[in-house]
Amino acid sequence: MLVKLGPLDTGRIADLRPYFDSVPDPRARRGRWYSLTAVLLVCACAVVSGARSIDELAEWGQRASNALLTVIGIRRHLLRWRRTPSPATIGRVLGAVDGDALDRAVGAYLADRHRAATESAQAPSPSVSGRPRVIAVDGKALKGSARLTATRRHLLSAVTHGTVVTLAQVEVGAKTNETTHFRPLLALLDLTGTVVTFDALHSVKANISWLVETKKAHYIAVIKTNQPTAHAQLAALPWQSIAVQHTASGTGHGRHESRSIKTCGIADELGGIAFPHARLAIRVHRRRKQTGRRETRESVYAVTSLDAHQAGPADLAAAIRGHWGVENSSHHIRDVTFAEDASTVHAGTAPRAMATLRNLAIGVLKTLGADNIAKTTRAIRDDPQRALPILGITNDPDTYGT
Repeated sequence: MLVKLGPLDTGRIADLRPYFDSVPDPRARRGRWYSLTAVLLVCACAVVSGARSIDELAEWGQRASNALLTVIGIRRHLLRWRRTPSPATIGRVLGAVDGDALDRAVGAYLADRHRAATESAQAPSPSVSGRPRVIAVDGKALKGSARLTATRRHLLSAVTHGTVVTLAQVEVGAKTNETTHFRPLLALLDLTGTVVTFDALHSVKANISWLVETKKAHYIAVIKTNQPTAHAQLAALPWQSIAVQHTASGTGHGRHESRSIKTCGIADELGGIAFPHARLAIRVHRRRKQTGRRETRESVYAVTSLDAHQAGPADLAAAIRGHWGVENSSHHIRDVTFAEDASTVHAGTAPRAMATLRNLAIGVLKTLGADNIAKTTRAIRDDPQRALPILGITNDPDTYGT
């Protein structure tokens, strides 16, 4: 599995340490032995090695050699031996760390890694470089973080299509919902020319206007009955007289599914659609046949600010399909490989910090070409020092200092 990642040239991979240095340390200076960056690096290396819990984060440090701990920045004790942070220390740090600052640091690091990987992949193919970047906005609940006195934590993320990388993440409070965090999530991202996809929950007109007018981005918005006027207008378009423009089908997980797409231009002078900056109406018709069950059919409507010359039916179908694929490419891996839903971490910001570290591990491995995160993390786990070059850290302690 590690051979598939190719040669790990730390000179071409961004070093994670400067990004962690930007996270403020919430602890008092008195009695502090480990730097915040060192503790976070132990956690990051452990999660890349497949660690699922705080105890497993500490166990990775216990397996690491003194030379490896020196590179990470673990201070030498007076008796000239090193001791890694205990589970209690790691738990206190993750429970007190600034979740917003940690997400910004990890998001900036993954954005740089994703940009470098995308540019190198597109270098020999100039025709591909003209395609816009596509980002999905989607939420996820941390089921194991619930307690009798507190509801489970809920996170909203901005994730790239294709090579899955989490660019930004915010926590949704118990007294609000995802729609109020749509703008704060995307505010710090450069979205010029980017296509943003989201489900019907985020099809709020004020947010869409802000996305197009302020962030200079495009959108593909799924319209359901929560937008009754726009949904009725889309359903009333003459779809029967429009030919199918693109089809795709596939078989897997015990079912056969086929999808067809039709698009229709929206003329403003004829009234348009009751949705801001809409240029094309989209209808996706899906047929699904589960083994041993009857075939089901469903039509999904969407609108986009893209014109017909900016995105063809195949591109729109791929973007819509890619949004649904984020569930398998990110959330499913966090739940199955890293047992996120089974995690009982609940104190302070620790649940969010653990989710951020899982996003970091998935993102760096995906940008390196890993197609099976579970097998790759198991291969890294056998030798702790393998995690360092994946995070852009050289084994030479003199290059960064202790």
